[in-house]
Amino acid sequence: MKNAVRLGEVASYINGYAFKPEDRGEKGLPIIRIQDLTGNSYDMGYYDGEYPEKIEINDGDVLISWSASLGVYIWNGGKALLNQHIFKVVFDKMIIEKQYFVYAVRHKLKEMISKTHGATMKHIIKKDFDNTLIPFVSCGEQKEIASRINAVENIVAAHKLLIEKCDLLVKSRFVEMFGDPIYNIKGWAESTLPELGEFGRGVSKHRPRNAPELLGGEYPLIQTGEIAAADLYITSYDNTYSEIGLKQSKMWQKGTLCITIAANIAKTAILAFDACFPDSVVGFNANERTNNVFIHYWFSFFQEILEAQAPESAQKNINLKILSELKVIVPDKSAQDTFAAFVMETYKLKVSVQKALEETQTLFDSLMQEYFG
Repeated sequence: MKNAVRLGEVASYINGYAFKPEDRGEKGLPIIRIQDLTGNSYDMGYYDGEYPEKIEINDGDVLISWSASLGVYIWNGGKALLNQHIFKVVFDKMIIEKQYFVYAVRHKLKEMISKTHGATMKHIIKKDFDNTLIPFVSCGEQKEIASRINAVENIVAAHKLLIEKCDLLVKSRFVEMFGDPIYNIKGWAESTLPELGEFGRGVSKHRPRNAPELLGGEYPLIQTGEIAAADLYITSYDNTYSEIGLKQSKMWQKGTLCITIAANIAKTAILAFDACFPDSVVGFNANERTNNVFIHYWFSFFQEILEAQAPESAQKNINLKILSELKVIVPDKSAQDTFAAFVMETYKLKVSVQKALEETQTLFDSLMQEYFG
């Protein structure tokens, strides 16, 4: 690599302290673990005692997790203490722009992951870490590169935030109009899914349902994974049925609400095209008393309840009887349609923002490759 330096030549890397379980309390300075950096922590621990000054971190410090989940971060959570398996970067060997350094290391993470060791907890050894090369240019060029990439990254973050707000807006609108459907605090009339439309399972006359002779045709086959990954509409699929597969299944119309009942996934999505699905998915088409968009968001309030009630087995499935007996609130149809129209306008906005996000993410990736590849 032309004009490159080893990470070991750029800075010193201070490893965190191996705090013991009994060191963690409810007062003092936060103990920062890898999961606290990745956002997967639900149990922040604190230490109230003496500690080596070198493990103290403050806003602006660069941290690199080198075990389990490799990553590079700029800390912005106030004064805290660093746990083991994380480096604090001390820029004491050469002058380098901090943000440039972070982007350069981030681009090298895949290379580092390929060099990890260990069976139970993957980690990169210090020698391999120190020998990792990053491009090195003048300070002026570093500032310019970091500024360009940071500007694009900020746009990516803004798009993601807007998408999150779209989701929150729809659910908030539902509660505003209809209240919490679990408790029905507004006292709406109630009914069941079989009473509100066509309700039934996908036909599954064949075993196994993914047999090669059944696949590879022109008929989309929707499975639980596509539904679990969908937002409102299912717009893509991985498998198709042949004529034989279609004869042994059932074609459901575009607009059908798909409800998963297998693998402990209680989620719904609406078909954006005609498709088949197996008996691990329930179909629902609303009658004149309701509509599928309303039912889709009504159902989202019951996901955790249904998943918790799934019977214990090798593969936990949602109990179809319980699903059939759920009490569905039935507000005035005009109010449901008003909500559905609001959802569709919000969904259109979200789709356009998602497209812009993908384009901006592509630009970000290309810049990272151009400068650090």
